[in-house]
Amino acid sequence: MAKSDRFDSSSNIERGSLVTPNMYKKIRDSVSTDMISVDQFIIDQLHSRVPLVENIGHYIVDAGGKRLRPILVLLAARCCNISDSRHINLAAVIEFIHTATLLHDDVVDMSALRRGRPTVSVEWNNPSSVLVGDFIYSRAFQLLVEIGEMKIMHILADTTNRIAEGEVLQLINKNNPEINESSYREVIHNKTAILFQAAAHCAALLSNAPDTTADSLKRFGKHIGSAFQLVDDALDYDGDTEILGKNLGDDLAEGKPTLPLIHALQHADNTERDLIRQCLIGTESIPPETLMRITSIIRACGSLQYTRDAAEEEARLARQCVEELPVSPFTDTLKLLAEFSVARNT
Repeated sequence: MAKSDRFDSSSNIERGSLVTPNMYKKIRDSVSTDMISVDQFIIDQLHSRVPLVENIGHYIVDAGGKRLRPILVLLAARCCNISDSRHINLAAVIEFIHTATLLHDDVVDMSALRRGRPTVSVEWNNPSSVLVGDFIYSRAFQLLVEIGEMKIMHILADTTNRIAEGEVLQLINKNNPEINESSYREVIHNKTAILFQAAAHCAALLSNAPDTTADSLKRFGKHIGSAFQLVDDALDYDGDTEILGKNLGDDLAEGKPTLPLIHALQHADNTERDLIRQCLIGTESIPPETLMRITSIIRACGSLQYTRDAAEEEARLARQCVEELPVSPFTDTLKLLAEFSVARNT
């Protein structure tokens, strides 16, 4: 599908809870010393003999981002009373894997904005985005070798393979209005939730946590990752471009049948359903007024609320996993992270 003319919207649906101004700050501050070390380690590891690699690497780092995946590594490790500093390296590995997938995704999706800035593929070109993504992937696995834990290497090798499968599955599902919720859930588990799952699980293993603790953290990561992606897919129809740092309506313009659209297709009337199908299947640019019309249909069908309710359920399951862990200030922060995953507007 060709890229559409984008529409901008500052109106948001009523949410069950709102992000407090300091919620994210509280989460990051709980591991602030570790995050300073992670940020510096990431910068150090972007060194390359090829200037373009460093330039693009620093461009990505400078763009910021929430860094929730490395924060999850640090929180999980601290919950398990890690006795050395290898969780810093692991957090960087997880962030590198995530960053590499974004560089590749932006080429596949022909995205123009990422974190409020032009994507690498726009600022430079597609080959640079793909190849620097490959560099960052390979650097992640160099760091994994230095960590020296075969079980963690095995988990993250499987995880990156599953992420690639998820991206291919999403590509296969493009422009297909017959995709059901089960197929959608498989995509978001593979392309998003599984890296959150691996982040928490590997941190527990690195800390030599008991099997029961490692399993609880693994499930926590899975549920948080699912909640995060569900909210992302709702925000694509109901966010604010300036706050999100990316264009609204991207998913429909790219032919992606995400949960708000899948639910609306099941509950809209025939005329509305035909309009959604036509836009999802079509190859022409979608006018802004049509995107706004489809967003109105999605709201009227309760599809955004349905998606957010699904995210709330994942967050509830995540909080349930935290209750299985030994009590500490870091478990309280994990609960806050579960709340943040569904309350956020970015």
